[in-house]
Amino acid sequence: MSFQPPTSQTIPTLLSEQVQRFGERPALVAGPHRLSYSELRHEVMRTAAGLHALGVRRGDHVGILMGNRQEWVLSFLALQQLGAVSVGLNTWATPREFVYALTHAQISVLVCVDRFKRTPWHSQVSAMQAAGELPDLRRTVWVSADAQQPPPLNAAAAELGWDAMLAQGQATAAAVLEAAGLVASPDDVAMLLYTSGSTAAPKGILLQHGHWIRNGFHIGERQHVGPEDRLWLAVSLFWSYGCVNALPNLLTHGGCVVLQEHFDAQEGLRLIEAERCSIIYATPNIVQALQEHPDRPGRDLSSLRSGAIIGTPEQIQVAIDLGAHEICNVYGLSETYGNCAVIDAGEPLEVRLQSVGAPLPDVTVRICHIETGQVLPAGEVGEIRIKGPLFLAYHREPEKTAESFDDHGFFHSGDLGWQDAQGRLYYRGRLKEMVKSGGINIAPVEVEESLMRYAGVRSAYVIGVPHPVLDEALAAIVILEAGVQLTPEELKRHCQTELSAYKVPLVYHFTTTDRLPLTTTGKLQKMMLHTLLP
Repeated sequence: MSFQPPTSQTIPTLLSEQVQRFGERPALVAGPHRLSYSELRHEVMRTAAGLHALGVRRGDHVGILMGNRQEWVLSFLALQQLGAVSVGLNTWATPREFVYALTHAQISVLVCVDRFKRTPWHSQVSAMQAAGELPDLRRTVWVSADAQQPPPLNAAAAELGWDAMLAQGQATAAAVLEAAGLVASPDDVAMLLYTSGSTAAPKGILLQHGHWIRNGFHIGERQHVGPEDRLWLAVSLFWSYGCVNALPNLLTHGGCVVLQEHFDAQEGLRLIEAERCSIIYATPNIVQALQEHPDRPGRDLSSLRSGAIIGTPEQIQVAIDLGAHEICNVYGLSETYGNCAVIDAGEPLEVRLQSVGAPLPDVTVRICHIETGQVLPAGEVGEIRIKGPLFLAYHREPEKTAESFDDHGFFHSGDLGWQDAQGRLYYRGRLKEMVKSGGINIAPVEVEESLMRYAGVRSAYVIGVPHPVLDEALAAIVILEAGVQLTPEELKRHCQTELSAYKVPLVYHFTTTDRLPLTTTGKLQKMMLHTLLP
C-alpha cells in the first residue's frame, strides 16, 4: 500500500484519528463553508449534541433528506457518533416512494431541507403527517434552502430549525457524546440505503462501520488518493456511490471533499477550477455534460487526475479527454459498499478502458454458469458472485437476504462478467438483460459496444423483443451525435462485419437522450426501453 491505512474500525474513532493525523488540513468544502479535520469533528460533535437533545439514541433510524450540503455530512457523522443508523433519502423521490422509505425504515427523526429544487418538502411532509402516513416520525429538523425565507415551523408538530436543534444541544455533556462513540463496534449497522426501486419496492441495505472504512480505503488506494487530493462531488450523497464510496475514500486518506449541492455543468466546471479538484466521481451523462458545456474551453481543469466512472470505453474516454487521465473504471453495488473491483490508476489506458480491475483486497469473485452455478474458467462469461465486505442484510427481509447468497456464501450480483488470466474483471451487463435468441444466450453489452464503435453513434442500448421464430430478437436503440444521420442498413452492415450472425440486431430505432426512461437517481431503466419502439 502506498498510504498508511487508518487503524480505526468505527466511524467515530476514524474521525478522531484523522484529526490527530491531519488536524488543520482541509476536510470539507460546501458552499461558503470550509472545515479542517479539527473543525469538522467540532461541528460533528455539536450536531451530535443537538440530535441527542432531541432524543436520538443508539439504534434509532434517522433520515437525511437534502442535496450535497454541509448539513448532510455533519448529520451523517453525528449519527455514527451516537450509534444511530443514518438513512440517506432520495431527493428525487415521488411522494409514494418517500412514504415507503420512511415507514419501511421506521424513521423516528428526519433532518430535511425545506425545499430541493422544485420540490417543496416542508409542505409535502406536513401534509403526509396530517394524513397519518408517517406514524413513526416524531421529530423533524428543517434546514432552510433559503436563509432569507425559512419555512414557518410548527412547534405542535415537533418541528424545529437546524440552528435551534444545535442550540438545544448546548446542555448535552461532551462526555456523554464521547462515551456513545466508544460503544460503537465495527459490526454495528451505520447506515441504511435504499435501492432505486424501478419496478418492485426498493430494498433497504444495511451497511456496517468496519466495512465502510476498510473498503473505502482500498478504493482510494486503487485511485492513488492521498492527503493532497481534493474530490469534486456532485453525485448525490444519498446514493452509495457518494456516501459509501467517495466519502470514505477521501476521509480515510486525509483528503478534502468539495460538495456541489446538485449537478449543474456550469457550476461544476467553476468548482473544479476554483478548488483545484483532482478527483471526480461521475456518471457518463455528467462527464458528457461537462465536456460539451460552452464554458469548458475557458476553464482550467489541469488539476484533474483520477476518480471513478462507470461506463463504456467510449464514455470513459470522455472523462479522460476532460482531464482525468488516470480515471478508474469501477464495478460494484450498494451491497458491496459501492465498489468491489477497481482498476488501478497506473494500469495502461487500453486496460482501464475495458476492465473494471482486480477485486479489492478481502474480496473474492467467482464467475459462475448462469444455470448450473458451476465455477467457470478465465475468459468465459457467467454470473459475477462475490464474497468479502458485503451488506449485513436487507432490512426486514430475511428471506430475500437468504436468497441473495449461494450455498458457498457468495452473493448473487445478478451481473454478467468474465475474468482474464490475471484476475481482472470485465463487466458484461445485467443477468436479467441477457437475451435468449434462437436458444442462444447473448449479452447485450457486446452488441452495444460494437455499435458505439461506429462513427456518429453516441450511445446504443440493445434489448430483446418478441419474435415468432427466435423467441426473442435483438433490437438496438441508438442515439446519434449532433448533426449525424445514419440508416439502419448502415448499422446492420457494421454489426455484420464485427459480430456473429445471431448477435446482429434485427431492429434499429433512433431516439434522443431526453426520451430515455430513467429512475429517480438518474439510472437507465433498461426494462422500459421497449416503450420507445414503434
